[in-house]
Amino acid sequence: MSTKDFIEKDFYKVLGVPKDATEAEIKKAYRKLAREYHPDANKGNAKAEERFKEISEANDVLGDPKKRKEYDEARALFGNGGFRPGPGAGGGSFNFDLGDLFGGGAQGQGAGGGFGGGIGDVFGGLFNRGGATTGTRTQPRRGQDIDTEVTLSFTEAVDGATVPLRMTSQQPCKACSGTGDKNGTPRVCPTCVGTGQVARGSGGGFSLTDPCPDCKGRGLIAEHPCLVCNGSGRAKSSRTMQVRIPAGVSDSQRIRLRGKGAPGERGGPAGDLYVTVHVDAHPVFGRKGDNLTITVPVTFAEAALGGEVRVPTLGGPPVTLKLPPGTPNGRTMRARGKGAVRKDGTRGDLLVTVEVAVPKDVSGKARDALEAYREATAGEDPRAELFQAAKGA
Repeated sequence: MSTKDFIEKDFYKVLGVPKDATEAEIKKAYRKLAREYHPDANKGNAKAEERFKEISEANDVLGDPKKRKEYDEARALFGNGGFRPGPGAGGGSFNFDLGDLFGGGAQGQGAGGGFGGGIGDVFGGLFNRGGATTGTRTQPRRGQDIDTEVTLSFTEAVDGATVPLRMTSQQPCKACSGTGDKNGTPRVCPTCVGTGQVARGSGGGFSLTDPCPDCKGRGLIAEHPCLVCNGSGRAKSSRTMQVRIPAGVSDSQRIRLRGKGAPGERGGPAGDLYVTVHVDAHPVFGRKGDNLTITVPVTFAEAALGGEVRVPTLGGPPVTLKLPPGTPNGRTMRARGKGAVRKDGTRGDLLVTVEVAVPKDVSGKARDALEAYREATAGEDPRAELFQAAKGA
């Protein structure tokens, strides 16, 4: 029975009962009419056979409380095939062809010979949610998200890299072509009517939806479950793909690659791929945000008298920094544009920290020179301010 027939046929009239008839009255009317028009009692009578089919169809809907409720709601909404606008819609009537609404196609019958549509189909077609069923067509389903990890070298993290990732995810089962049924003929779930969702009342005149517990959100049920995927329509599959990790990614950062996850079902979009990045340490360079860091040793003479110092950069030519006279140990200077790549394509800076190198062995002229320096500066006490501050605290 099509959803169009489900809306337009008056099953109460077919059984000859009022709309407020009790279940017992409906049952009694059906039994009386079924005996009168049963094919065994009317052999060769095509009209009686057609009448018996109409009676059975009406009883199938009105004799089931759930189906009857859906039928009453649909009839209240659409009347005799014409949409009834709610308050505030203005005067006049708003009629349209139900064949246009439902694509002109008949709904396939659900399990147990029941109707294949219902109020869920009506709202699905009316509001174009993509969740309506047309017999065998069910709601598209988004693919699963995939989580994976990758380890990059320090340089790859700074400059970006394309890396191969081998991933295991749920893919459409090849044995049953993703249907979940070993014969390739699953049936539409009668609980959710193929939408993969069931309504959950929340009060206030509206309802929320949850994944259907019977079909696990697929909208389909396999009567002959596939032995490979156990009726789920999905099976584990491994694949290797080339993934571009953007420049400037940091250690432990989780990046999202849209549409690179598991494929969707029935035309649904693919899921996303989430990659957690681990970055190996570099023997020379460190990192602070978009800036790279490096510690450069200098001699006492360079720090005291000033001079020019060559500093290596990551993947580029060295730069020369000028030390002013009296540069203290631990001072940080900046080489602009020599750091990590930012999101806008520009680069951060290279932060150069000066570390005065103290020689382990001093002999000859160097020792004599240092002795002479110590005598020349004997009256200076670099710790005098330290003691004064300690007393005043």
